[in-house]
Amino acid sequence: MSDLALIVVAALWGVAAGALLPRAAYRFAAPAGEPWRDHCPAGHPVRGWLGPARCGQCAARPAEPDALPPDGPPRDDRSARGARGAARYGPRVLSLAAVTALVCAALAATTGTRPELGVWLLLAPPGVLLAVVDFRVQRLPDPLTLPLAAAALGLLAVAAAVPEHAGDWLTALYGALALGGGYFVLFLVNPGGMGFGDVKLALGAGAALGWYGWPTLLLGTFAGFLSGALYAGGLVVARRAGRKSAIAFGPFLIAGAYVGLLIGGYAA
Repeated sequence: MSDLALIVVAALWGVAAGALLPRAAYRFAAPAGEPWRDHCPAGHPVRGWLGPARCGQCAARPAEPDALPPDGPPRDDRSARGARGAARYGPRVLSLAAVTALVCAALAATTGTRPELGVWLLLAPPGVLLAVVDFRVQRLPDPLTLPLAAAALGLLAVAAAVPEHAGDWLTALYGALALGGGYFVLFLVNPGGMGFGDVKLALGAGAALGWYGWPTLLLGTFAGFLSGALYAGGLVVARRAGRKSAIAFGPFLIAGAYVGLLIGGYAA
């Protein structure tokens, strides 16, 4: 398969996988301490976890003016009606599909036909989902972070058994322990600035980065902290946050891991 064909296939996979994320992003985006969302903003049941975040019942009839939904005031948002007549209550399919496709295409461009590409393509959609959820409610769900770490190590073990791989599984394991341990220390030192969800997410990120070796792990970690610091600094300059304001760090941890994988895959 040519490089261009590989990139196109990876992008198509990203489109298909990203299109399934909006409903899960809405359901997982519940504030800390609250159960996962199982109703749309108008109070209608949401069934399933994958697919567009649209409510056919909202399109059929507007919410009662005096009916208070579980997480906010009632609304009859006709502008959110999709082409199928259903009211959208979560992230747009097009947005998540485009982002996931871009992530997968870039990974394919830098990794090539090596077997670990299959691992990165499988891990990319959950990574995008985690970034969206954490950015919205500053929460990293355990049903996503812990399986992601286990899946990363398990899938990389399979990739390590396939010829022409460019990484080392044992270093991936050590990387998971090292980055997870480092974040755990930060959590103990400043629990208000580093959530325990970030510690769990760091296990999976450390496994992926560690696959390409310690320099890639250090690079990805630095990229995550740098991007988070730049974002926080921008908020302070724009007076949208103070120096002690908490921000969701998960998206930057994931972004740093993504940068590390791109550079590590290209250099391998």
